[in-house]
Amino acid sequence: MTDADITTATTDWQAWQQSWDRQQEWYLPDREERFRIMLDMVEALVGTAPRVLDLACGTGSITARLLARFPEATSTGVDLDPALLAIARGTFADDERVGFVTADLKDPDWPAKLPYDSYDAVLTATALHWLHREPLADLYGQVAGVVRDGGVFMNADHMIDETTPRINAAERAQRHARMEQARESGVLGWTEWWQLAAEDPVLAEPTARRYEIYGDHADGDMPSVAWHAGVLREKGFAEVRPVWCSPSDTLLLAMK
Repeated sequence: MTDADITTATTDWQAWQQSWDRQQEWYLPDREERFRIMLDMVEALVGTAPRVLDLACGTGSITARLLARFPEATSTGVDLDPALLAIARGTFADDERVGFVTADLKDPDWPAKLPYDSYDAVLTATALHWLHREPLADLYGQVAGVVRDGGVFMNADHMIDETTPRINAAERAQRHARMEQARESGVLGWTEWWQLAAEDPVLAEPTARRYEIYGDHADGDMPSVAWHAGVLREKGFAEVRPVWCSPSDTLLLAMK
């Protein structure tokens, strides 16, 4: 199914899920490799039947890959976006291993909404750069409170080293040139994808609510790996380091 076909498949949640993945891959061509390493580390550190918190889960991209690789895993997805949660809930509606919670991660009481007190792994990707440093530091403290001793937290996101401006500029220029080439082949970008969602009979209303919450895109921060690692240690994680990186992205692992 192509992205153009999505408009005629209003309840085909898998089609929406796949369309979201293609749109995200437009920004992150190494996305699947990053997910693979994330799950490698889950297996290495907490086993093949983990209880996972999919933090800022969106459509459930992490959860889908988690369960495909580890059928005995369970996942709780938490997010605030009504449209992306609608796709996630539709995609996993018949899967007893998965549950979803609507919560604002800037609300300090969001962990109280979770069905479990602790998790083996808390995983998130391409999401927390929507937050500024202060609320992100607070969130890291709350995450430390729900990761069990010996458990892990992994954040895959843009983490910018401001001490290398020429390298950063060259990487960004190359990445955007590649994105423009992909756009010419018909790949949907962020704006076009949300326009399709707003036109869909099922997703139009939750998409409108989503824009009331976020606007087009939140204006957060992208601090360096060193900043993230330092804050995570301050908040109670014993060991923190990158386990994968690309020129624009880092997968940071913190172990309790």
